[in-house]
Amino acid sequence: MAREPLRVVINRAAERLADAGVPSPKVDAEELAAFSLGIQRTRLGLQPLVESEWVEQYNELVGRRAQRIPLQHLFGSVQIGRATIAVGPGVFIPRPETELLVDWALTAISGVPDPVVVDLCTGSGAIALAIAAERPDARVIAVERADGALAWARRNLELQLEAGGSAVELRGGDFNDPRLLYDLDGAADLVTANPPYVPAGTPVQPEVADHDPPEAVFAGPDGLEVIRPLINVAAVLLKPGGLLAIEHDDSHGESVPALLSARKVLADVADHRDLAGRPRFVTARRVSLGPG
Repeated sequence: MAREPLRVVINRAAERLADAGVPSPKVDAEELAAFSLGIQRTRLGLQPLVESEWVEQYNELVGRRAQRIPLQHLFGSVQIGRATIAVGPGVFIPRPETELLVDWALTAISGVPDPVVVDLCTGSGAIALAIAAERPDARVIAVERADGALAWARRNLELQLEAGGSAVELRGGDFNDPRLLYDLDGAADLVTANPPYVPAGTPVQPEVADHDPPEAVFAGPDGLEVIRPLINVAAVLLKPGGLLAIEHDDSHGESVPALLSARKVLADVADHRDLAGRPRFVTARRVSLGPG
């Protein structure tokens, strides 16, 4: 059976992906090769030659990526911290930037015993599950209103439990419904959210336009239609000293911190940048001044 150098096959695939407009063709070609071989991307150099049968299967996978099907859909999952999150049609794909919010959140509650964490707009459950995986002593409540995303979140909860991981409570409904979270008023040590935040009409890559649910991406003309009421709900949920972290669009580096700063019960408002240096999420602390 004929064999080819793996590096040559990957370079050919990268050119094909570049021609298709894939933003990171070399990285994606390597990720697909590693996935197909069942190894880490860093170990590709230890696999000098590949069989022609494998090359054929790999090229089929590359062809699907060239159609701008997201890598995560091809893999069937994405890793967020210690949590493996199953994804596919009908749910927003967690991005690497969200891991920065998770890291901040875990550090923020590192000294809090048995913390209560509420994750609003949980989508696939990524943030909630990642926190629960690191903090098995935490009570984590995830909230989602979209039926499609709710089904994925429920599946991910079950997968984590089957793997021996920590449980997460899942509540289906609109976080604006006062009946949904009434029992958690003033109880949360941490509230997190990765809500829809892209301004309507913003051009997005085909991976987003064709595969992420629009309701999980866009949020009105300025991208703040969900974040505004979410801040109100979070202020009510947090106990004095509790912390809030909200992911936002890179155009919101001033507007979202301003919304939080306008609330007297929220202090220590700070915006955080992603690995590319863009504004990405905002944090704040609840102070004791009565109702939010």
